[in-house]
Amino acid sequence: MLEQLPNKLPGAIPIFPLPGVLLLPLGTLPLNIFEPRYLSMTRDTMKQDWIIGMIQTKAQSKNEECPDIYPVGCAGRITSFSETEDGRFLITLKGISRFRILRETPITSGYRNAEVHWDPFKLDIKSNDGSEVDRTTLEEILYKYFSFKKIEVSWEAISEASNEQLITSLAMQCPFTMEEKQALLEAPTQADRANIMVSILSMVIKGNLTASETLH
Repeated sequence: MLEQLPNKLPGAIPIFPLPGVLLLPLGTLPLNIFEPRYLSMTRDTMKQDWIIGMIQTKAQSKNEECPDIYPVGCAGRITSFSETEDGRFLITLKGISRFRILRETPITSGYRNAEVHWDPFKLDIKSNDGSEVDRTTLEEILYKYFSFKKIEVSWEAISEASNEQLITSLAMQCPFTMEEKQALLEAPTQADRANIMVSILSMVIKGNLTASETLH
């Protein structure tokens, strides 16, 4: 049985920089770990508090080996782990809380570490039903977007999902740009995140329609 979440989040955590990968509080993120440095990170993390900080790299970086990263990420706790015959680790992270990097600390076994600040996001560890979300507008734009992209979805599952579950899943799984994903991550509330998502999807639909009209 996995250990329970510690009462106090650590002041320093290992960070896993990945472009275009988003983890949100209460979201789940499966990862296929194969690089030696991140295998070491996973081993070390499982000897301590099982917490890894997911953070996006920036599109433009001077150092490819140690790319620039955004100042805000989201920490997840390892909730499942298995090892493949070829030595890879298959893990699942459960989002706990966002964090802001204060400063990076010395690299350990090839992976990056940082001192982090949790206080700006202290409400993340509490479930939020998202009651302030404009669900009608969100579902309307989702219908238009999925119809336009010819993506089949289970509308029954969408209607049954809570606001929090729906917004978190969409933000993590939809093909948004890195900048858009970062904006969704840093949104103060679920309502703000939903509004950003509606704006992004509306622009996608409008942009595609405009392009289609131009071609015809």
